Amino acid sequence: MIYTVTFSPAIDYIIHMDALTQGEINRSKRETCHFGGKGINVSVMLERLGVRNTAMGFISGFTGRALEESLWKAGIDTDFVYLDEGITRINIKIKTDQETEINTQGASISHEKLKELFLKLDALKEGDILIVSGSAPSTIPEGSYETMLDRLEGKGIRLVIDTTGPLLKKLLKYRPFLVKPNKKELEELEGSKIRSDQALEDRAGALQKQGARNVLVSLGAEGAYLLSEDTRAYRMQSHSVSVVNTVGAGDSMVAGFLAGYLKTGDYPFALRLGLAAGSATACSEGLASLEKIKRFMNPFDRLDLGR
Repeated sequence: MIYTVTFSPAIDYIIHMDALTQGEINRSKRETCHFGGKGINVSVMLERLGVRNTAMGFISGFTGRALEESLWKAGIDTDFVYLDEGITRINIKIKTDQETEINTQGASISHEKLKELFLKLDALKEGDILIVSGSAPSTIPEGSYETMLDRLEGKGIRLVIDTTGPLLKKLLKYRPFLVKPNKKELEELEGSKIRSDQALEDRAGALQKQGARNVLVSLGAEGAYLLSEDTRAYRMQSHSVSVVNTVGAGDSMVAGFLAGYLKTGDYPFALRLGLAAGSATACSEGLASLEKIKRFMNPFDRLDLGR
């Protein structure tokens, strides 16, 4: 079974406007609403690709109940910890000729509620996959991610880690099956630009030496790069798309890669499906549909996707 953990899920409220003027009354052209958070996005995309999974993490208030109900309607199992106070956060995305985001903090997570999540995760078994996404929210004690993974070490659970910066470096010691930085995040880890294919390979190789088994790097318009655990490198060019949405594209790539690998055990196919899922979401208002993802795949690939 695959489990995703989202410490701070969110409802993304997307407002489309001609322009935004501070200090004035602004009126929107239209609004849309998406339930998300990095782990939630991965759960939704996995389900669309026919991979059963369970979404875990923390929710609270009427917004948390709405988020959970949306996952149920999508056919996704949930096992959330319910917080006693606050609401699941609402993030504001303002789209004009630029994209402005206001990401809110979310409800506070107590030590007791954190322990409740850890106890749920203790039930994971050998062969299960745990996907840990996003940065550590300020509402949990420092070191909580490490505490969580310490409890699971030695149980034969495959980890997928999609975090950034110092937190990513701290979690490499747990030998994750997959990490997925984007190019900018990979540059920030070393504090310098990646200006050549060799530099890209070197940076990915450094993460492998520190513990990552497979390193998947999303490169935006330049495609994606994979350094697999058998030390083979794969580079694929991006599909030509008109980008309308960057939210969830990286999470879609993670879901596509995992779905492709679990169905075939083939890294090139997994990379193709990951790139297709990410590209399809980038040209969709929300997370991409299965039909759109298939349009980005090689017609000669034998696809057994969806349910």
